Amino acid sequence: MIRAAALVVLLMLAAATWAQSPPAFDLEVRAPGPLKELLERHLELRRYREVSDLDDAEIARLVVLADQDARELLATQGYFAPQVRIAREPGERTRLVVDVQPGERAVVGEVDIAFEGDIAGSPDADAATQRDTIRRDWELPVGRPFTQPSWEQAKSKALRALLARRYPAGRISYSLADVDAASARAKLGLKLDSGALFRLGPVRVTGIERYDPLLVERLARLPEGAVYDQEKIVQAQLRLAGSGYFDSAFIFVDPLAPDPQAAPVQVTVREAPLQKVILGLGFTTDGGPRATLEHRHNRVPGIGWQAITKLQVEDKNPYAQTEWIGTPDPKGWRKSVLARAERLDDGRLVTYSQRLRAGRFQNSDHIDRNVFLQYERSSVDNPNNVPLTPADTGDGSAVTINYAWTGRYFDNLTSPTRGFGIAVELGAGVTLEGNQHPFQRTVVRWLGFRPLEKGRLQLRAEGGAVLASGSATVPSTQLFRTGGDNTVRGYGFLDIGVPLGDGLVGPGRLMALGSVEWQRPIQRGGRPTEFEGLLFVDAGAVADHVGDLRPRVGVGTGVRWRSPVGPVEMAIAYGVEPRRFHLHFTAGFVF
Repeated sequence: MIRAAALVVLLMLAAATWAQSPPAFDLEVRAPGPLKELLERHLELRRYREVSDLDDAEIARLVVLADQDARELLATQGYFAPQVRIAREPGERTRLVVDVQPGERAVVGEVDIAFEGDIAGSPDADAATQRDTIRRDWELPVGRPFTQPSWEQAKSKALRALLARRYPAGRISYSLADVDAASARAKLGLKLDSGALFRLGPVRVTGIERYDPLLVERLARLPEGAVYDQEKIVQAQLRLAGSGYFDSAFIFVDPLAPDPQAAPVQVTVREAPLQKVILGLGFTTDGGPRATLEHRHNRVPGIGWQAITKLQVEDKNPYAQTEWIGTPDPKGWRKSVLARAERLDDGRLVTYSQRLRAGRFQNSDHIDRNVFLQYERSSVDNPNNVPLTPADTGDGSAVTINYAWTGRYFDNLTSPTRGFGIAVELGAGVTLEGNQHPFQRTVVRWLGFRPLEKGRLQLRAEGGAVLASGSATVPSTQLFRTGGDNTVRGYGFLDIGVPLGDGLVGPGRLMALGSVEWQRPIQRGGRPTEFEGLLFVDAGAVADHVGDLRPRVGVGTGVRWRSPVGPVEMAIAYGVEPRRFHLHFTAGFVF
């Protein structure tokens, strides 16, 4: 035992002595900034410094090898005719100096992108568009500096664009980067072989036991004969996973399928439990802390519909809601019935509302449609007993028929950086309190992202109008108030509305909102991170008459984290009219 302990001590002392051995030589690299860092990090010479017993002959051999090593590293960055001088300076310890004059950097002088397979001669306009897109989006055009990493990246991106649609069996059949060191020009050649055009065949489902396999086909919406499209397959996976019926879904089309004109679509799912209870805790700067309880039944006995019942406990906006949803028909339309009761306390008025709704909706890749008949009733408490009419507060009930259409054309539906979305809501109905009055309601929303050289602009606009006689008691849930986290920052929750006296703010029949936000990635070490800085100006107005619309403005700044599940944002904004600062915290992207 004592001998073993002594051996361990001796080994530790030997290791410490070895670790403290001085390097065999010192190494200095003299080169322009980025190249200096590259050579210092990757030169083979660097790792031989720790070999302490190198003799002069071995060091001389390493110097010869280092010259070629340095030239190969410089070539990856586009420097094919550098002047490399490695000097050995004598002293107490040998010093090697690598002096580099990189010379002229090679640039792309010529690009030839060719195709073979179906895409080369197809008369289909879609194939021609795909060819043109690959050529247009090529990342190494004439005049661009040539580097090995950029060459590999450009080829990979071109291949991904080929595989994304029509041709999942595509490949690179030929590639060549011919660099003339004397002229510092690179001639690039790339040939993409698309293989055959792929069309979708029958859907084959595995992993389903509890539900009808037809449900998978109708949710996926990948019809036989459709041209292969990777984006549509991804959207189908998201629809299946987000339907509540399945915990996960994976769709695969085999690029080696024997019949490309009817390639089987393999769908593998993992079913969710028939019933599920979800508990949640959260916090918003508008409503404060909240707790939620949700019960989901995926197949109600007797009718086979989904039933989703939710209870939210919150100081300002508690509610209870149940929604029953039918299975999709062949075109993706689903019937739905909803009942909801809620309380809304803005600190001045307390609104109790009830809602019954029946209709049909359809959610596709980018477009949602919803048609429904709705009864709703609002009862408004006025704690300060200010003399107000039901028309002032929205104390009433109504029946309406409604149509809602939403189009999303973003590059990413959870965390977009470019594109736009537009939504239109149209409703017509009649009030039920006192003398019945017809009314019409319209809401239009638009959100767009515009890339800039440094960051992007987010532009937002929204307008709403309710047309009715002055004495009509339109329910407050059909009217407008705004202010808070996702509307006009710098103002409290629903602070912007129609002034009613004694500090009260009521709903209005007209609304206009606008926002301009500059988003810029925060950099670290010269590279963008997942965090962004924000500067924004929001404005909103609510009134009963056009002439009374007076914008309330909020300005502010904040930070956004582009998390894997969507943006998380914290901002501080100054409300110009109340002359107060408000903190705003939001999570996720919804349009």
